[in-house]
Amino acid sequence: MTQKNTKKIALVTGGGSGIGRSICLRLAKRDMHIIVIDLNLDAANLVKDEILSDNGSADAYAVDVANHQQVHELFNTITNHYPIDILVNNAGIAHIGNIENTAEADLDRLYNINVKGVYNCIHAAIESMKSRKSGVIINLASVASSVGIAHRFAYSMTKGAVLTMTYSVAKDYINDGIRCNCIAPGRVHTPFVDNFLAQSYPDNQAEMFEKLSKSQPIGRMGKPEEIAGLVDYLCSDDAAFITGSNFPIDGGFVTLNN
Repeated sequence: MTQKNTKKIALVTGGGSGIGRSICLRLAKRDMHIIVIDLNLDAANLVKDEILSDNGSADAYAVDVANHQQVHELFNTITNHYPIDILVNNAGIAHIGNIENTAEADLDRLYNINVKGVYNCIHAAIESMKSRKSGVIINLASVASSVGIAHRFAYSMTKGAVLTMTYSVAKDYINDGIRCNCIAPGRVHTPFVDNFLAQSYPDNQAEMFEKLSKSQPIGRMGKPEEIAGLVDYLCSDDAAFITGSNFPIDGGFVTLNN
């Protein structure tokens, strides 16, 4: 790890694949130094190498965002060398099921990663941001945070918490120069979707992919690069007047499905 004085520092959790990978690559194009965080160090290193091969700047670390001590130790190591200007809380997991087929262990697992993981990372970054009177926090929620979606009991609960944590942090730290916003994607075509279809619908994957795509009024799933584009904007100085806001990016799912 070397000192980077001239670049903004952006830390992205869950940066090793899917939406997180696209966010890392997009922000690297902004001449930022990217800290790729993932539970899987090999995946994080692959994204780091992609950035470096394109003349960008990056480091990669493995951390379990659900582990409070791990997160604080890593963030302390990082901020001893340079500040974290931008925190993107992207790490998260999904679960399919209503309350009857959501085991207590399922609920705890989703809470630990999707809710406590966001808490841990903001908790570890906020003091440094406050001391500099500057910081941007972007939380990845979901359309499930705002509308009822069948068989997403535990997932919806956690993403609703991410949404309201966003509002709370934005309110509490507005006078400290910290902006906190939330993005609520609809269905996005990521490796998770492909794996889910392969496991759940091995005999009719194409049919189910089409059905899921058509659940967005625009007629398709989102692309990880499109989510990354919105993150890019919200991290930029063009968004300096935006805080405490939730941005659906969902092909019309929330407002046009009627």
